[in-house]
Amino acid sequence: MSKVKTKGTVRKLKKELKKVKEFGPAMAALSDEELSHQTDVFRQRYESGESLDKILPEAFAAMCEADKRVLGMFPFDVQIMAGIALHQGYLAEMNTGEGKTLTATLPMYLNGLTGESAILVTNNEYLALRDAEEMGPAYRFMGLSIAAGVKRDEDDKFGNDEKREIYKSDIVYTTHSALGFDYLINNLVKSADDRFMRKFNYIIIDEADSVLLDSASTPLVISGAPRVQSNLYEAADFFVRTLKEDVDYEVEEKNVWFTEKGLEYAENYFGVDNIFDPKYFEIYRHLVLALRAHKIIEKGTEYMISEAGEVALIDASSGRMLKGVKLRGGQHQAIECKEQVEITQENRSMASITYQNFFSMFPKMAGMSGTIYDAKEELFDVYGKQVVVIPTNRPVQRVDCQDWYFNNSKKQFEATIQLAMKKHRTGQPVLIVTTMIADTEIISQLLVKEGVPHSVLNANNAFWEADIIKEAGQMGAMTVATSMAGRGTDIKLGPGVSELGGLAVIGVGRMQNIRDERQARGRAGRQGDPGYSRFIISLEDDIVEKSVDTKKLEKFIDDKKKISDLRIKRIVNGAQKTNEEFGATHRKTAKDYDLVLQLERKLMYDTRNKLLDGGTVEREKLLQIAEDNIDVFLKNHRKLTKQELNRFLLDNISYRMEKGSSYVNLRKRKAVKKYIMSRVEKSLDEKIAELDSMPAMRDFVRVSALSAIDDAWIEQVDYLQQLQAAVSGRASAQRNPMYEYHAEALEAFGKMELDIKRNIIKNVLLSEVRIDKENKLHIILP
Repeated sequence: MSKVKTKGTVRKLKKELKKVKEFGPAMAALSDEELSHQTDVFRQRYESGESLDKILPEAFAAMCEADKRVLGMFPFDVQIMAGIALHQGYLAEMNTGEGKTLTATLPMYLNGLTGESAILVTNNEYLALRDAEEMGPAYRFMGLSIAAGVKRDEDDKFGNDEKREIYKSDIVYTTHSALGFDYLINNLVKSADDRFMRKFNYIIIDEADSVLLDSASTPLVISGAPRVQSNLYEAADFFVRTLKEDVDYEVEEKNVWFTEKGLEYAENYFGVDNIFDPKYFEIYRHLVLALRAHKIIEKGTEYMISEAGEVALIDASSGRMLKGVKLRGGQHQAIECKEQVEITQENRSMASITYQNFFSMFPKMAGMSGTIYDAKEELFDVYGKQVVVIPTNRPVQRVDCQDWYFNNSKKQFEATIQLAMKKHRTGQPVLIVTTMIADTEIISQLLVKEGVPHSVLNANNAFWEADIIKEAGQMGAMTVATSMAGRGTDIKLGPGVSELGGLAVIGVGRMQNIRDERQARGRAGRQGDPGYSRFIISLEDDIVEKSVDTKKLEKFIDDKKKISDLRIKRIVNGAQKTNEEFGATHRKTAKDYDLVLQLERKLMYDTRNKLLDGGTVEREKLLQIAEDNIDVFLKNHRKLTKQELNRFLLDNISYRMEKGSSYVNLRKRKAVKKYIMSRVEKSLDEKIAELDSMPAMRDFVRVSALSAIDDAWIEQVDYLQQLQAAVSGRASAQRNPMYEYHAEALEAFGKMELDIKRNIIKNVLLSEVRIDKENKLHIILP
């Protein structure tokens, strides 16, 4: 099957477009009341069995008319075509400035008619709130409810009741992270009344390549109660500082591992005989975390030290500082130790999911972006989605000039300033885009020397992002920004700028992937405006330093030996290709790691939902579970003593000691088992008598089972998060990290099942339980 659908699909879209336009005059002739009433008509037709595909031409025509009357904007033909593609589940590439926000109103309205969930996600709160606020009046005019799932103040959180109202809306605008976290939180609730989400139905992902690819390497993780703080971070950090590259460890792209010599050194240093022995799991885990912190995770591109002296992560796709987000599994603490800032508490992971597996849960998923075509193969392989390239409304007039190549960053920055000044002197607005925060600061200093007023947009001042980007198209404006900061906000040209050639985009350095470069160029020349773009490249670009042995390039960088532009181009483009391949591999690895968790997560969430919806564990099943627990106990105690038997009874069945245990023949396993089972049944009967109500007993057992499942599941998720970090360093010693992870995860799942069974019986038999005067159940778990 083709991974990209363009010519053939565009022809089909044009046929559908023709049908939509045929209904245009009829919709335009309706009064406001008659137009909004069409929603009731469409809903009745849908409820009578007519498909959305059949309703589409009239519904799109009605919404186009609503957009015109309420928003003052009638969608262009290409926007209607893109809306049809989004309804059909395609990933639509629309050039920057082609009006994706307005486009989305058409398929969102159509799918909102179903009364099921229709959700649009984008990659930041500002865009979600802006789009919900700006498009909301049109939806409401047509009788649909709309809500935003995020707030302006990130610290101001919604309660469950508020979330329930939000997700009850016909249409919801939110961010990919907020939606994902809500899904995880919704599956951690203790009561059916606390659930707030509906079943997933239709979703549109705005800036789809950023969400589905750039954000897909890091899973969503809900953190809970803090774990006991480790004192191994400092020891591991000190040890790693003593290591020698290519002797004790090896680095390849974004991977690092200990050599055999390095492992032997670690065993001698920490006084252990086998670093891979499970009892030394924590030592090895901390060594891997420290090694990654020092050799892989880069300051300035992946994290920064905030003004408050804290390690803050940076969003690679936008250059924004990720407030409140931490690396999982102790990696964040290892970086804090490296940077010698206060080490924060490592929290227990309670729930986790990758974006790949999360978005695959939606029956209907679509997406749109200005730069999605270049990732068509990976998107098809991972999500099974085809890309369609939507034609532009007007021909692109932007002039994309050939790259300039230099052997070092000094000449690169000089050329950047010279070109920027040349454009600036004419009054043409200039946007200089870099890959690193440090580069924005260097360029800013050089512009200060030239006496040029300018705005700087990076992770340090993302609060002003939209305002800075909006002004970037005004005559004489000079703006310096990291990567794709301001993505989703159009740069509109000020008066007289078109005559000067439009916005000039100067890219400094080869970016992480071709998509980012196309996104940067796309800031200029929106909707047929004139524009200019050029990238200025050097051998000292960050991407080259990550992927190439720079020692071999030193003679060229230092001007000791000449190098041709063609060779620089090959080296830099090769580095970018390597980085893109690594990114795809890293995302696949994240998905593969989550595969085990995905299967377990579905089983656990399904079980929880059955219990929340009124299911319980019947007496026969409880007795079977108790019998299984006893079998495991006896298997692990071949030479059973009275003390061991009494300890088991006290810990699992009853806090009361009985003389009967003294008369049991411990060498007769059947007799021991029979005696323990009699104690189980006795304790169970006492609980039933204590509650004096079978409905109350069923509720009590349900709560007990739910608690046992949650406790064990949280331990499992937390362990697997740590395990991922630990096995990543096992590429040494000819080990297959993924195979080892799956094997150990499967073994851990078996242990979790045993823990659940043991704790269900323990909770049922040992909990304190009572019913108060208002007939409310009170439970104190052991």
